[in-house]
Amino acid sequence: MRRLAFLLCLLTLLLSGCAADQRNTALTTTLNAYANAMRWGDFESCLQFVDPAVRKDVTPSSLEMARYGQYKVTGYDDTQGPVANGENEVHQLVQVNIVNVNTQSERTVLDRQTWRYDPEKKRWWLMSGLPDIRQ
Repeated sequence: MRRLAFLLCLLTLLLSGCAADQRNTALTTTLNAYANAMRWGDFESCLQFVDPAVRKDVTPSSLEMARYGQYKVTGYDDTQGPVANGENEVHQLVQVNIVNVNTQSERTVLDRQTWRYDPEKKRWWLMSGLPDIRQ
């Protein structure tokens, strides 16, 4: 009986560890994909990382998307990495360097990202929206 109880406890611990590994792997994959889309300046693709419930409130207008099109991303520095805020949320501060293609002036935008894990869909969603390039 003790062996059975011990094995059940061990199995429970192993399964909970697997869930955390899956969540961490999904986070790494999501952050890398988002960073790649940002580096290419593909803001339309970046918008697909935003939580659908949040997206309807923060979706840029066509004028704002045209404004994003005036900029080329020249740097995306996420070396600080994500910082956990509970089990299903992380924050990340990213430095995005952008150049206005019309004026060739470069500036830096700080993007304060908040990511939330959806256990049902097993994916991470960006809660903070696209970076504010008007800073």
